[in-house]
Amino acid sequence: MAFNEELANQVRKQVKGQAGLTEKKMFGGLAFLINGNMSVGIHGDELIVRTDPEQTDAALQEPGVRIFDLTGRPMKGWILVGGKGIQDPKSLKQWIRNGVNYASSLPRKN
Repeated sequence: MAFNEELANQVRKQVKGQAGLTEKKMFGGLAFLINGNMSVGIHGDELIVRTDPEQTDAALQEPGVRIFDLTGRPMKGWILVGGKGIQDPKSLKQWIRNGVNYASSLPRKN
């Protein structure tokens, strides 16, 4: 699946200069990792956000948010944000920040 390059560029602008940042093709899209932990990614026209599993249910109440489920087994802490959830630049920036903050809190992967 191709990913939305414009959305990827918006993410790149937000994460530029982030310590430990790497960009990697994953899930048929593009992922942004912090110290080896995925923070956000692009899947088609949607933003993948890694969030605190304890906050998944609350996040699912926000506009444009649904569970990230490629395998038929949804995982807490992984959501897709699309449509209204990322159309507003402030909302997009906040979702990216949420993913980066959570990934930054995790132990470094080698």
